[in-house]
Amino acid sequence: MKKLLIALFIVSTAVLQAQDVNKDAISKEVVRVLDSINKVKAAEEKAKPKKDSQWYDKISIRGYAQVRYNGLLSTNDKVSCEQCDKSWGTTTTGDDVKSNNGFFIRRARIVFSGQIHPNVYFYIQPDIASSPSTGVNNFLQIRDAYFDLSFDAKKEFRVRVGQSKVPFGFENMQSSQNRLTLDRNDALNSAVANERDLGAFFYWAPSKIRERFAMLIKDGYKGSGDYGVFAFGAYNGQTSNKSEGNRNLHVVTRVSYPFVIGSQIIEPGLQAYTGKWAFGNEISTGVSVKDKQYTLDQRVAASFVLYPKPFGVQAEYNIGKGPRYNKITNSVDVSSLEGGYVTLNYKWDLPKNQLLYPFAKFQYYDGGKKFEKDARSYTVRDYELGLEWQPYKAFELTATWVIADRTFEDSVLKNNRQQGNLLRLQAQFNF
Repeated sequence: MKKLLIALFIVSTAVLQAQDVNKDAISKEVVRVLDSINKVKAAEEKAKPKKDSQWYDKISIRGYAQVRYNGLLSTNDKVSCEQCDKSWGTTTTGDDVKSNNGFFIRRARIVFSGQIHPNVYFYIQPDIASSPSTGVNNFLQIRDAYFDLSFDAKKEFRVRVGQSKVPFGFENMQSSQNRLTLDRNDALNSAVANERDLGAFFYWAPSKIRERFAMLIKDGYKGSGDYGVFAFGAYNGQTSNKSEGNRNLHVVTRVSYPFVIGSQIIEPGLQAYTGKWAFGNEISTGVSVKDKQYTLDQRVAASFVLYPKPFGVQAEYNIGKGPRYNKITNSVDVSSLEGGYVTLNYKWDLPKNQLLYPFAKFQYYDGGKKFEKDARSYTVRDYELGLEWQPYKAFELTATWVIADRTFEDSVLKNNRQQGNLLRLQAQFNF
């Protein structure tokens, strides 16, 4: 076909020249014939069978890293939070007291993810800056390793299998990459250390709402991510990267919906879980526990979020029952717990696409932490005033002034109330 068109083009040109047609007519004829040739080429390309997409067309790689310094203007180095940040405060081992307030890589995470089949999505996130309590830093550890199996073309119904975040609480779901405050609140985060566990979770959300969840992160409104409008699941209950400790699974459910009201978006939510906690080597010699394998662990929580457009509010509160150290009887008992937080924030759009987020937070918690030594007893009243500056997408700088009042007690740390102030700094790099 191409040869025929080329031949016709040559003949047409020769005829026109022979007839001494003006140059404009010849140019128009040339354009017409070349256009015909291009249309034939386009049709042939379209008819060619498509090549299968390669692995790099299906898999994306991204990540972020956080470097912190907690050593400025500290009035009491004994104020610390083992669950929050191991570079804050001091570590006591026998008569040895070690200050942790130096430079510290809090997180260094790389995310591998992709839609490897129309109905199968995978997500694997290792952290190369995990820090066990031994004081040796920067271990490689899996944070997430899960697969989403969807049942419809819009992916509104899906089951997540593997190690992932347990759907309990808004701030727990919120990625550290997006969160304003440097650490999550003690009250709800004490439910699940590192927010994750191994299990299976069902999620449902209309496609329109899934797009809204994505927008709330992409446009800088500090969203929690897409954990469905409705969630229900079962998980081991021993927290991430730990083997199951008994033959009892925790069960969790959550309902959360982002409503659009005028120019604002609000997201109320309810969540609850129940199960039996199994102690490992967290109990000190001489401390008694009624049932180490099947200690009651259950909570219910309410959440409310007004996204910063430009002013925002984020608040949560939970109540429940769980293990807690009792210094009077030197035992771990099942007792009531309660606590929550309120964060006020503002999204300030600056020239050249810069973002500035002033924020203030108050948190309160009265309860135990099952995964710490002797189910350590806590009473926390903390205030924070902070500022996050994002000059461009790849870099964020956060400074927060902390006014802490923390009582944390176990079989060694008795009558241990610590109060103090400090300035905390964090540089975050997104890639």
